[in-house]
Amino acid sequence: MSVSTLGAPVRAETNPESPPTAKKRRRLPDLRRWISPLAIVALWQIACGTGFLPPDKLSSPWTVLQSGIELTRSGELGDAFVVSTTRVGIGFVIGGAIGLVLGIVAGLSRWGNFLVDPPVQMLRTLPFLGLIPLFILWFGIGEEPKIALVALGVAFPLYLNVHSGIHNVDSHLIEAATALGFTRTERLFHVVLPAALPNTLVGLRQSLGIAWLSLIVGEQVNASSGLGYLINNAREFLRTDVIVVGLVVYAALGLATDAIVRLVERRALQWRS
Repeated sequence: MSVSTLGAPVRAETNPESPPTAKKRRRLPDLRRWISPLAIVALWQIACGTGFLPPDKLSSPWTVLQSGIELTRSGELGDAFVVSTTRVGIGFVIGGAIGLVLGIVAGLSRWGNFLVDPPVQMLRTLPFLGLIPLFILWFGIGEEPKIALVALGVAFPLYLNVHSGIHNVDSHLIEAATALGFTRTERLFHVVLPAALPNTLVGLRQSLGIAWLSLIVGEQVNASSGLGYLINNAREFLRTDVIVVGLVVYAALGLATDAIVRLVERRALQWRS
């Protein structure tokens, strides 16, 4: 028991039990973002139903959905999906490795910057989609020109962002690491590369977007499989429904890969929050 200043006994204070931790509520998606896309699809359906958009110009959303289900059941869409994703995967690994290595070399070394950056800057200004005839002459009409086109589209954005990220590292961080006795290798792995990671992930997102753009063009030139071939073949028979199905799959793949990179970005950059 404790005594008050007036001498009257008072009850000993007990710490009240802390209330149970409130569970964090999940943030529900903002459904307002779906208003305009759903309105566009509704207007599209109405325009097709009233004959304003004839089927040879653009099929209705319902027809596109039915065609997508039919292509999925027949296995044609699945086969094209596997071929296209394989091409992007191989091209992305090759182009990503080239862009990453060149960006690190040019960013870390003064001589590397002098020797690597000028030719890369010259090459990146070329319209790389216009290199398709040259790639066909070099590699033939097989898988190689398509993969090379994707790799080229991936390498340049990644190089630019890695190079910029390394060059923009705060010099005070490097000075502090040097004062703490970090070796050159330790400064590289503990200061420079982590500080350049945000730019690198931005370049990764840009590279993936350009990779799918490059694939769309590459698969419509001397291709016998893949989503681009599916679209090109549908054009010959005026199947606008199949064309839209292919474009929707391309868009979905682009959004999915971008979402994966954004997830990696949130996990890898938690230290900034």
